[in-house]
Amino acid sequence: MAKCLKRCEILANYLLENNTTIRKCASFFGYSKSLVHLEVSKKLKQVNHKLYLKVKILLDKNFKEKNIRGGMATKQKFLKLKNKKND
Repeated sequence: MAKCLKRCEILANYLLENNTTIRKCASFFGYSKSLVHLEVSKKLKQVNHKLYLKVKILLDKNFKEKNIRGGMATKQKFLKLKNKKND
């Protein structure tokens, strides 16, 4: 009989397989960011500790890169505004 995966394991596997963020995962499954974060940071730790450790590495990496991604988005925004102004 196949092992029935819990929601936290499904979300964690999606995060790892797609090397994505909690926001994108939540959007893909139609859940809130809060629920996804709770599932992969709290519940997963109790259900599958080995998988939790892998997800924690990804979440830590995403957290460290967050300000870089935000800066890049702001840069793109102002480049678009500048290009519109020049047209």
